[in-house]
Amino acid sequence: MHCPSCHAQDTKVIETRILQNGMAVRRRRRCDDCDKRFTTYENFTQQLPALVKADGRRENFNREKIIKGLTKACQKRPVSRDQIHALIDGLERHLAELSLKEIRSDLIGNYVMEELYKLDPVSYVRFASFYWTFNDVQDFVSNLEKSPLQPLINNESLNSKGSQLEI
Repeated sequence: MHCPSCHAQDTKVIETRILQNGMAVRRRRRCDDCDKRFTTYENFTQQLPALVKADGRRENFNREKIIKGLTKACQKRPVSRDQIHALIDGLERHLAELSLKEIRSDLIGNYVMEELYKLDPVSYVRFASFYWTFNDVQDFVSNLEKSPLQPLINNESLNSKGSQLEI
């Protein structure tokens, strides 16, 4: 690792800590040349499937977008930031296990809604209010009454190509 101060190539690791349940490593280092100390982080990166939007566009999976939506839905509710991150960590693990190249974005949304309902039903309703498209209050209420809470992402729902999930 190059020193950020003097750009020397020889640095020594003086302390290592495992973070995020083994998914990241924090290392304190010291430069042999200038004696400066600095911290580096190593993170595990996994290849997640591309999202296929309703209009056919393809987008990379964006954890921050989901965090933003969940944070809005959980505002002033008894759902912690750690619970939101754990929900998204579970989603990422699930997607990695499926080993798909593409997945429909509505299935991601349904998975998030299902997990959010388990955490806090009021946050689920809030999330649904800006996630679903509806024409009026009655349309929204009828969507809630349909109870879409069922496991929607599983290996049985793969199509014959194995590249995208079907409902």
